[in-house]
Amino acid sequence: MDHFARKLLAWYDRHHRELPWRVGPSDKAQGVVPDPYHVWLSEIMLQQTTVQAVKPYFDKFLTRWPRVADLAAADTDEVMAAWAGLGYYARARNLKKCAEVLARDHDGRFPDTFEGLKALPGIGDYTAAAIAAIAFDRPEAVVDGNVERVVTRLFAIETPLPTAKPEIKTRTKAMTPAERPGDYAQAMMDLGATICTPKRPACVLCPLRDDCIALSKDDPQRFPLKMPKAARPVRYGAAFIAETPDQRILLKTRENKGLLGGMAEVPTTGWTARSDGETGKDAAPFSAAWTPKGEVTHVFTHFELRLAIWHAALDERPVTGGRWTQITALGEEALPSVMKKAITQAIPDAFKARRETS
Repeated sequence: MDHFARKLLAWYDRHHRELPWRVGPSDKAQGVVPDPYHVWLSEIMLQQTTVQAVKPYFDKFLTRWPRVADLAAADTDEVMAAWAGLGYYARARNLKKCAEVLARDHDGRFPDTFEGLKALPGIGDYTAAAIAAIAFDRPEAVVDGNVERVVTRLFAIETPLPTAKPEIKTRTKAMTPAERPGDYAQAMMDLGATICTPKRPACVLCPLRDDCIALSKDDPQRFPLKMPKAARPVRYGAAFIAETPDQRILLKTRENKGLLGGMAEVPTTGWTARSDGETGKDAAPFSAAWTPKGEVTHVFTHFELRLAIWHAALDERPVTGGRWTQITALGEEALPSVMKKAITQAIPDAFKARRETS
């Protein structure tokens, strides 16, 4: 075993994080086998999301859908509602599709190779490598943001990201041992998350400090180098919150594709990542006494959205498309964060009301 792996695995055995989806090294040594469903679910959830944010969602999903077959049979709207708040909603749609394929074509079992895993919906190179390594102990190079940071510092890689990705993967593959590759992959992630952090890394505690070229140059925080980011464009639109006397608001479901696809929303104008929508009350879904309620801002990956918020207190429900949802039942809807912001801007106690009745 490579000396990097020996040092890192010895550190991991003592200092690994306890995570709800993880089988720790002592349990593995006693024969406990990682559940591929747990590994897959956690890896999909952890994309672009923090461990702390994912934990309650992971527990909620396992409680409602303890097996792949249960998730495959679930109502899509329920899955989207359970996912609401995690963001990047294409992940939830692909999660459901993948579960359906596994139940239909694989008897609810995950393929145990990189190639077989990558053929499933929503599973790319990184996720396939992670599941293959962690669930099946395949010696795959698992490279997330934490691993990128560790490797660029270890070897003082001067090529900026994302251009450096192939070199990082090559280095990681060369370091990955044939013995305990799953534990090794998780050890690299833990090292980046807890020791080799973006700012003020705890180098004195690092098991690889004697091998780190960046540390020998006294400048680990300089790595990884990154290309300057392009300015994030700002888009504008409007959102309309219509409230009835019996405390219902108008919602509809977005098309099952594209940004926020399949999620619930209040009526909005036709903003996209590339173009603005109308911002005035003339764009409302029906005539009413619309009053301005300020603006909310929401940052997506590639653009910033600013929504003008309009509110109307109605005497009766107009005939219009969509559904009238009780305010106390909003938590059961697949509302993304930007829509929760819009509703709260117009009706500050909307989600508080649900908490008080639950």
